[in-house]
Amino acid sequence: MMMIGANPQPLLHLSLLLLVLFSFSTESLRFELQSGHTKCISEDIKSNSMTVGKYLIVNPNEGQPLPDSHRVTVRVTSSYGNNYHYGDRVQKGQFAFVAAEAGDYMTCFWAVDHNPVTTMTVDFEWKTGVAAKDWSSVAKKGQVDVMELELKKLHDTVASIHEEMFYLREREEEMQELNRATNSRMFWLSLLSLLVCLSVAGLQLWHLKTFFEKKKLI
Repeated sequence: MMMIGANPQPLLHLSLLLLVLFSFSTESLRFELQSGHTKCISEDIKSNSMTVGKYLIVNPNEGQPLPDSHRVTVRVTSSYGNNYHYGDRVQKGQFAFVAAEAGDYMTCFWAVDHNPVTTMTVDFEWKTGVAAKDWSSVAKKGQVDVMELELKKLHDTVASIHEEMFYLREREEEMQELNRATNSRMFWLSLLSLLVCLSVAGLQLWHLKTFFEKKKLI
């Protein structure tokens, strides 16, 4: 009789799959943008994490040059307001940087105002973490075979997950500290509100008593 859990292969495959799924972030999308309008896309990136992105305006007429009206202004900023990329009235471009601070990074596309209004399609790809590394270049420079390249990927994946766990733990501690501070402030605010209510009630009673005494009702 076969015992449950005797074969560890399915569990191993599931673990490797989870490692691959949660080790990096890749955002690839295509969206429409009208002239004179802005569209922003955000990505949560931890500090010292590599990120790369590229964008281009899809040519509506293949084989012909893009119209001059099909241009966008692109800006990549961090949650602290630092600029990491800026492209003015371009039809395509790319950026790559190592995040200096953790938080939400914003990529905003602004279409140049044009009359009549034109609608353009933008193809945007954004990679962070392990997915942002150029593995083909690593393989060429290191002269490594397929197995060694996969091991390098797996090693970086595990390191990325390890860093992500510490990052999530720090965020959890920050949230707990924020909850404790909020609860403390709510306690003192409730106590202050109670004291104010009791003071107002006492003043009202004193005022009524004084009023009735002047009217000689009591």
